Amino acid sequence: MRGAQSFYIRARIGDEGGPLIAVNGRTAWALDQLMAAGERGLTPVSRPAPRWSHYVLCLRRAGVIIETVDEPHAGAFAGTHARYVLRSPVRVIERSGVAAPPPPPVPAGAPLDYGRRA
Repeated sequence: MRGAQSFYIRARIGDEGGPLIAVNGRTAWALDQLMAAGERGLTPVSRPAPRWSHYVLCLRRAGVIIETVDEPHAGAFAGTHARYVLRSPVRVIERSGVAAPPPPPVPAGAPLDYGRRA
């Protein structure tokens, strides 16, 4: 069940006969971000959020086609990272609530505030 302020999207995937999906919260935010990114797609670094792989999994289970492109990166921990590209045509039917962006990433070495009071 979604809360009163939760971001919500109801959309049709594909053509007029395609399935209707309804997503809320950060999964709706992720779908919104993927639609905005278009063919270039996005990475968890370009649009920080705590659980991109989970949002993509939820959308895929709902019938949305999302391509994962492995991109190499250099540095002390060289390897690959994911770029997610929306491949399904998505037509938004209803959008409601607040789409607040996730908080910015914490800078390296910064103390973490866990909300504990002394």
